[in-house]
Amino acid sequence: MGSLGDNARVIAGRYRLEARLGRGGMGVVWRATDQLLGRRVAVKELPLDETLSEEEAAQQRERTLREARAVAQLRHPHIVVVHDVVVHDERPCIVMELIEGGSLAGRISRSGPLGPGAAARVGLDLLGALGTAHAAGILHRDLKPGNVLLEEATGRVVLTDFGIAQVSGATTLTEVGSFVGSPEYTAPERMSGERTGPESDLWSLGALLVTAVSGESPFRRDSIGGVLHAVVFDEIRPPPAAEPLAPVVLGLLERDPRRRLDAAGAERLLRAYIETGVMPPLPDAAAGPA
Repeated sequence: MGSLGDNARVIAGRYRLEARLGRGGMGVVWRATDQLLGRRVAVKELPLDETLSEEEAAQQRERTLREARAVAQLRHPHIVVVHDVVVHDERPCIVMELIEGGSLAGRISRSGPLGPGAAARVGLDLLGALGTAHAAGILHRDLKPGNVLLEEATGRVVLTDFGIAQVSGATTLTEVGSFVGSPEYTAPERMSGERTGPESDLWSLGALLVTAVSGESPFRRDSIGGVLHAVVFDEIRPPPAAEPLAPVVLGLLERDPRRRLDAAGAERLLRAYIETGVMPPLPDAAAGPA
């Protein structure tokens, strides 16, 4: 490592970390410069769990790198581009395109909720991103406003942070032990420890759409226990602000994943609303077989 001060480390001999952009449970994201290619990038430095044995830590690094490499193969305008994956000081680091602009969560916090039309467009863009990931056997598992970036210059919606993604055929540490994720946006079948599929990401999209138009998750409560109960048991009543998007929201927030609105159905409803300003009703059995 070349050290250029606390905020200017160089990792892998080329990526100069210059300013911290954010910190979360899955690591620290830095604004950085790729000194080899002379371009600005974002570097996500994943945490090192000191409670793991040396063997477990090595397995965690390998699994993280395998999943990051899988995500790096995804190509979609609404998925963040992964440029490189390196290990530095025994920590996996993911080098990504730098999106100049804040998150959807930050936009809501600063300026208030989106209008239903803008929220529908965000939802449509995210459906495209999820469709590409799911086709490649990758579940995001942490879709929430904080993981959706809005590029300032273009308005492009970008899905990021696949830190707890699940890759088909791979076993991850996040599948064992304590729950990892954002409970207010997590599908009830995952809360219950059941096997999950793409339908779980679609539930998260439904909760995100409600947050986008109302400013708050429909499952926000005063305690984690309250959140879990709300996700699994409470009657789901979207707030008045979500009424224009009610058919798609209620279809996505169907607790039975077999009956949940699928991606194609959600796309049809959102596109109809964007084009006409009116969302058609949710057809019976729109989410597939019971």
